[in-house]
Amino acid sequence: MVDKKKNRSEGDSVLSVFTSILNVFNNLRYLNCHPFVELDLPRLSFDEKTPTFFSSTIVELHITVEDFNDCLYLLNGRLSQLRTFYVKIYFFFLPSEVIKEKKSLPNMKCFSLMCKSEILCYNKSIVSLLQRMTNLEELALYIFVGQRTCLDGNCLKNDIINHLPRLNKFTFNIRSFIYDLDQADLLSNEYIQDTFKGLGDIQVISCVDYFPKQRTGQCHFYSYPYTLTYYNNITNNFTDGLFKFVREVSLFDEHPFEHEFFIRIARAFPLLENLSMINQTQQKQKLNNNNEHLSIIEYLHLNQLRFIDTHDDYVEQFLVNTNTCLPKNIRLFIHYDSLKRVTNNFTRVATRVNCCKINCLRIYNQFQISKRLTNYFPNAKILI
Repeated sequence: MVDKKKNRSEGDSVLSVFTSILNVFNNLRYLNCHPFVELDLPRLSFDEKTPTFFSSTIVELHITVEDFNDCLYLLNGRLSQLRTFYVKIYFFFLPSEVIKEKKSLPNMKCFSLMCKSEILCYNKSIVSLLQRMTNLEELALYIFVGQRTCLDGNCLKNDIINHLPRLNKFTFNIRSFIYDLDQADLLSNEYIQDTFKGLGDIQVISCVDYFPKQRTGQCHFYSYPYTLTYYNNITNNFTDGLFKFVREVSLFDEHPFEHEFFIRIARAFPLLENLSMINQTQQKQKLNNNNEHLSIIEYLHLNQLRFIDTHDDYVEQFLVNTNTCLPKNIRLFIHYDSLKRVTNNFTRVATRVNCCKINCLRIYNQFQISKRLTNYFPNAKILI
């Protein structure tokens, strides 16, 4: 309860600062609030309070907000001359009934929306908002949608592009996650790729995956070149390329990640810093004792490694120094039981070299910090 009060108080402070800026600087035309977040300050949130600010001069705003409703508050007429709007949304909740403004936004020329949180009301939120921007010329959309059907090029055309007659630049990174997948709903990547015909000069890369154990699937497509700093839910179907801006990657699959897959990841993301993975399936290569004479993989800029729900084989993949050469000063997030097994109760020679490069060890599950553990990770601060 104390933390909630603290967060609410900090959020009120950010709202107060934002309101003061708009009310004091009467001729303000450009405002970038992203540094608030970079300084680890709270995101802007109205928390269903009625905003008290107005500005008839600001034409460009860059901001990070708590949820989608905060975005709607900013577009409900209080910034009447806003033409360029870059917004990052941290959480995504259903649009509030309190915000009833549905008027068109004819002044909006350039709009960018980024949200890593799952969107469960795509049509009522994203589509509805974009169709209000009737004179939009540039659009950037980076979203993750969860629903019963797969988004594709036809959805973009019918729901967005056909409603924006002046749109001349459209960049996107859209991943739709499909729940309760029926066998009859399976679509090929070729079919999805074909739906993007007719988009002019936009080059689109798509990838479709199905996960029969979970009865789910995902369809990921993006406009090329890829300019984001993160790439989530990469599977074995990952389309190779060079992603020079990406610093954060997450891996997920029901099929095993073999050694060659991690070579592809290292090549595709040369500046990778943060890597996390989910995969409970054992490596076939190791199962068949076919892992000799494999090249050692290097991740030159890696500083954080997170094993969320992984088979021990992937812990070995990164901790055994004949598989992977880790750089120094790595933050490792891992379950205690898995770490204990892979290191043979913190005695294994093959994992000692890389474990000495860990400077922060975050261990999950109950355990006691033993002398054997601390000796095996001599440079690590151990967090529980």
